[in-house]
Amino acid sequence: MSSLDRAAVLSDLAAMIANREMVRPIRVAIDGRTASGKTTLANELAECLRGSGREIIRTSIDGFHRPKVERYARGRHSAEGYYYDARDLPAINTLLLNPLGPGGDRWYRTASFDLHNDVQIDQAPQFAPADAILIVDGTFLQRPELREGWDLAIFVETSEHVSEHRGIARDTALLGGTEATRQLYADRYRPAFALYESLAAPALSADAIVNNDDFERPALRIREGGRLFAMFRKLQHS
Repeated sequence: MSSLDRAAVLSDLAAMIANREMVRPIRVAIDGRTASGKTTLANELAECLRGSGREIIRTSIDGFHRPKVERYARGRHSAEGYYYDARDLPAINTLLLNPLGPGGDRWYRTASFDLHNDVQIDQAPQFAPADAILIVDGTFLQRPELREGWDLAIFVETSEHVSEHRGIARDTALLGGTEATRQLYADRYRPAFALYESLAAPALSADAIVNNDDFERPALRIREGGRLFAMFRKLQHS
């Protein structure tokens, strides 16, 4: 029964995107806290939309980091550094969002930086069909510098406790152990998201909100006419 709940949410989101009529690619942001489940939802949604026969461009904002010396210039634990310095915002607009937007030539790139090797990359451009769907996951996607680059924004809503529990379990090996990871979430990721909320109010401007606290039974609200409406599904029992 629980898997049907998530499938229904994905079906409703896919319909919301596919039914958006445009003469150029649709640019979709999957936004939310660190470890809220953005990447998983974006991957599932991309798979769901591939059945439409349209080209799906699936990528992450993580392909547009800035060099380590710039990302950590304010300190490894700085929340302001994470919000203001982590990603190359002009590159996101110039290489990815603007080419697929109004008046764009549809020659786009999905990355400008190799995070693992800490070096800039010059990726070959790719050409998007007019009916392509771009799905990008990442943090802070509705910030003022990027907001106009999206045609639809989906906000993945999770409580602070749930997202940090998931994130610490996921990132412990990568970030130097449980306590070091917990400290980074407390000092860097949590306050950076609070800063983002104060500057951009992402849940208020999103076209849809997926509450992902219960991964198997997410709740969906879709904005219509300026208001958010909850989507209810009646499960069919055999």
